[in-house]
Amino acid sequence: MSDQSIDQAIIAQGLGKEYILGGAEQHHDTFRDLLRGMLTAPFRKFKKLSGNTDENLFWALKDIDFQIPVGQITGVIGRNGAGKSTLLKILSRITTPTTGQVEIRGRVASLLEVGSGFHPELTGRENIYMNASILGMNRKEVHKKLDDIVQFAEVERFLDTPVKRYSSGMYVRLAFSVAAHVDPDVLLVDEVLAVGDAKFQQRCIGKLSEVGQQGRTVLFVSHNMGLIQELCSHALYLEDGVIKDYGLTADVIPSYLNDGVEQKSQWLASDNSGTLRRVRLLDQQGELLYSASYTSTIFAEIGFEALRRDQDYMVTLRITNELGYDILSSWDSDTTVRSTQQGKQYIARCELPTGLLRPGRYFLTARVRNSEHGYLQNVEEKSVEFEITNVNFAKNPQRLGLVMPDLQWEFSQLADGSLNVEDKTG
Repeated sequence: MSDQSIDQAIIAQGLGKEYILGGAEQHHDTFRDLLRGMLTAPFRKFKKLSGNTDENLFWALKDIDFQIPVGQITGVIGRNGAGKSTLLKILSRITTPTTGQVEIRGRVASLLEVGSGFHPELTGRENIYMNASILGMNRKEVHKKLDDIVQFAEVERFLDTPVKRYSSGMYVRLAFSVAAHVDPDVLLVDEVLAVGDAKFQQRCIGKLSEVGQQGRTVLFVSHNMGLIQELCSHALYLEDGVIKDYGLTADVIPSYLNDGVEQKSQWLASDNSGTLRRVRLLDQQGELLYSASYTSTIFAEIGFEALRRDQDYMVTLRITNELGYDILSSWDSDTTVRSTQQGKQYIARCELPTGLLRPGRYFLTARVRNSEHGYLQNVEEKSVEFEITNVNFAKNPQRLGLVMPDLQWEFSQLADGSLNVEDKTG
């Protein structure tokens, strides 16, 4: 690595990865198959380079250039198929790039999928030693950190049990713990935190922050913008295999969330085959609502048809913010007694609380379910969008919290010395 790049942990130049769609991997079951493959390889390569091929070529990454400074925690974001996982596989040296090159400074530890690097027949203890050695630790170093790894993963009782009997949560806890405790210079994490529970996610966030504070570099792939914002100082936004944006997280996330998004306050079914037919937001005059002030009245309306004979259809809604955090959810069965008939259509309507949602953008998702068949249908995520503006918003916007309800307070003056006397009430 040159003197000019000494402060850079990762340098990618002209990076590209090409795949052949529908191309089968070559398997050589016999020596004859292997020999035939070796003899025909130059002709296959020439055919590809000359363009005389029927295979479809797909560039998962193309002309990628970026630099990640030492000690920076970077979120890698983008929609499915953008090339995020491919990038981390190249950085982990699991796959080789078609074009370009990557320079990485120091030891690399990666956690790209649940149980990566684990052998199902070996125990948790045996897999710790094996996986840590793959990541560059010697047996003495592993033995010194064994207790910390096991304690963080919370698998003490199952340490000597084959990992094939572990749940997916136990798998990812142990794999993450090993990767985080090998003292890597560069740690690559790909969406694995989605498997763990909320408590484990918070511990992982704390561990990743600790790794960053120790001067190590982290690349973290996630679809959860809340985690990206909380954890990462910078973000790399990929779209269709190219870098769309790279910079401070606070600048890149809005670019990602707003890119190609068409605001809509109504969802309509494309045909009559499903249970859900209409989801929309209305104002107090019954008009479609795109934005509202903090104190405005908002109605959510969900239309459906009872396609089955069940008499206990239930409608649910969920509201999330633009970072993916759940703000609230509600079932109409909480306050409504219903009786439905097969083939009839119905409207479920509720009023969203005023003085609750702080200014920002929100998404409403609807579902219909019954007790016998569970969820019958749900509208795709972020199906209906609305915005709460700061019009008539007199509160301090700096106050903490995902919501800002109007809580009722009482204020009174006490006699001198009253707070020093033990309260005998109750």
